[in-house]
Amino acid sequence: MSSRTPGAAPRRIFIDKQSPRAFRALKQTSEAVHAVAADAGLDRTVMELVNLRVSQLNGCAFCLDTHTKAAVRAGESAQRLGVLAAWRDTEVFTPLERAALALAEATTDPTDALAQESAYGAARDELTDDQISAVIWGAITMNAFNRLSIMSKHPVRATRAASPNGATGEAASLVDTARTDATQV
Repeated sequence: MSSRTPGAAPRRIFIDKQSPRAFRALKQTSEAVHAVAADAGLDRTVMELVNLRVSQLNGCAFCLDTHTKAAVRAGESAQRLGVLAAWRDTEVFTPLERAALALAEATTDPTDALAQESAYGAARDELTDDQISAVIWGAITMNAFNRLSIMSKHPVRATRAASPNGATGEAASLVDTARTDATQV
């Protein structure tokens, strides 16, 4: 037990560092899920969209930062990343991606049985059994990583390179891409 000032927020431990064996097991599960997804024919961008949507729903800033960068590296566009939270209201996602996103949402919040059945039905129409399994496993592991980062309060730090508008790192790249896209409208 540690002492703390009454009324002060308790110092958080990074549970991944405190229990490295458990964290390694979670990372190995995640690596296995990525292999299963690839074997099932799911593009890395689909799984990063799943990771991001789950992280949006859970409000995990650290995982949002990490997986936005991963999605950009995988070739995801600034436009699609920008509208992901409202994916149902856009036409920029394929039927397969929409099915994966709905299934990821249903996995993240399984309390709405009607939404869960609807998501599973859409998944059955668009995804193979192996792809359904990979998406569900992806959402399950992302939910675990979200909770780990939220409870540890993993920090999100600014990256170095800045664009003229003050955005940094990957965000600068996304802003520059968005600016280029806007001039082409």
